[in-house]
Amino acid sequence: MPLPYLLLDIDGVLIPFPAADGSSPPTHLRHTVLPAGRHPDDPVPIWLDPSQGGLLADLLTSGLVTPVWCTSWREDATTIIGPLLGLPDFPYLDLPRPQITTSHPDGYLWKRDHVDPWLEDAPAVWIDDDFTSFDHSWAAERSAGGAPTLLVQPDPYSGLQPWHLTELTAWVSQLSAVRTV
Repeated sequence: MPLPYLLLDIDGVLIPFPAADGSSPPTHLRHTVLPAGRHPDDPVPIWLDPSQGGLLADLLTSGLVTPVWCTSWREDATTIIGPLLGLPDFPYLDLPRPQITTSHPDGYLWKRDHVDPWLEDAPAVWIDDDFTSFDHSWAAERSAGGAPTLLVQPDPYSGLQPWHLTELTAWVSQLSAVRTV
């Protein structure tokens, strides 16, 4: 069995949504960035927790997963977000830019239509804040069919927490143990 992919979202995961008063978590540092295609007079404010960089880097260099950005930030994940967190360079899934008004036009996360065929039958951990019950059912069906799949769904207002990484590290370690038997 190949290494599981680690599909990593950004908004609501590494960049939590702001509180009602517009504030970001006190653990996060504010940055102003200029995503590709954005006018220089219109930068984007973001906030990232620097401690997440080290925790993620440890996981990404552990040899337990094959990391791939799975985010609407697309290439900007590799050129902006990753470097700000001190992460090693890794590829991104080139998602389209759908003209949709909801993340769930068919009742499930729109990214799944692109992730599912890309993954084929590879095992995967997918971290995103926007899954629905249909996505969780899809993951269970993939797992039952021999493609182990774990969905990790942080609260979008607090984002990825250390315990999420502990959970997924335990899960991929179990897969690793099965691969070596």
